[in-house]
Amino acid sequence: MAQLGTTTTRGNSSSYTQEASTTQQNRAVAYTNCLRSHGVPGFPDPTGGGEIPNIPLQQLGVSNSQLQAAQQACQSLSPKQVSALSRAAQRRSRAFAATPLTDLGARTYERQTGGLYPGGHNTVPAAHAAAGLARAHRIQPLNRAGHPDPHGKIVLLSISMSNGSAEWCGTTTCASTSPSGRSFMAQAAASPAVNHQTLVIVNGAKGGQVASRWTSPRSPDYDLVRDQQLAPMGVTEQQVQVVWLKEADAFPHQSLPSRSADAYTLERLLGDITRALKARYSHLQQVFLTSRTYGGYATTTLNPEPYAYESGFSAKWLIQAQIQQIQQHGTITDPRAGNLDDNTAAPWIAWGPYLWADGTRPRSDGLRWRRSDLGPDGTHLSPAGITKVGHALLTFFLNSPYTHCWFRTPSKNNNCGG
Repeated sequence: MAQLGTTTTRGNSSSYTQEASTTQQNRAVAYTNCLRSHGVPGFPDPTGGGEIPNIPLQQLGVSNSQLQAAQQACQSLSPKQVSALSRAAQRRSRAFAATPLTDLGARTYERQTGGLYPGGHNTVPAAHAAAGLARAHRIQPLNRAGHPDPHGKIVLLSISMSNGSAEWCGTTTCASTSPSGRSFMAQAAASPAVNHQTLVIVNGAKGGQVASRWTSPRSPDYDLVRDQQLAPMGVTEQQVQVVWLKEADAFPHQSLPSRSADAYTLERLLGDITRALKARYSHLQQVFLTSRTYGGYATTTLNPEPYAYESGFSAKWLIQAQIQQIQQHGTITDPRAGNLDDNTAAPWIAWGPYLWADGTRPRSDGLRWRRSDLGPDGTHLSPAGITKVGHALLTFFLNSPYTHCWFRTPSKNNNCGG
């Protein structure tokens, strides 16, 4: 069992209510924004307690069928679906203990081998590494129409939900033009080592945008990224060449080793997302995946343990499926992941930073998660946690052999693979 010490101490029952209310308010805002983006632009703001106001239909300026269509599209975000974990469930989430995938190696968790890559390893297999380097060398400045241009841009885009938006840009609904705090974008903007000439970092993540929202290239959420994030930064979809992807299956309820575990559902959704990304962004070369941070402090049903930990297997299986499909000359080896052919159906996929650690018990590299790294609901990060993830992302993109040639300040010696 993880030793969490005094940081596991919780307040009285009123603190549970307050923390759940905070999440309820955040979810109500996401639900309202979703309704507005699905054809109900006049939907009013939620109350301070996270309640959705009951407004007569004629005041909304839409038909009943239009409202019902929007409500159906946004059903997964309905605040009514958020509930506080019972004290018993919170204790179970806190008591959950596991070994990070990076330290698990060839050992197993619920019959699943550890490591980020096949065979319990944390390094990219040679053939997949070569393919990744080939993709890295294709990344170059493109003009707004997607044609090579030394004066063009390379767009690095995030696709994620509220956690990813805060980690990437500073808040759960963050405009790319104004990153804040010590988020990844803010740290990158301040770093002289980063390519500020041709690289444009854009936040496509947003509160409430769980995995199911990104599975179709025709999803209106991609339109919002185009119009509200890419366009204000002066770039287009044709210039997007790299994506950081962090997603979750909201409100999980089945853990491994069940055959219907949410980890399998998330793997399937991630496969759909990578294909949607390839269809939407025609010049996309690379996608880097990150799974969730520690969920043992969670006070709501959004994504407690063991589901936060098990999301790491979803990413691992997806990447493994592409590696094996390439090895098998295009034969799909994992039906859940689907077709991941990196020449036709999907971009090249690999791990970005792996962020899970067992609470205050440090990983072999020292990463740990204190209660102060998380906000009131124990799921979304505090400024301290955002700083930690922002630094991990910056370190990864500056030093990965698959990214530093386009992420770092251009120089003659800055070649990917070196």
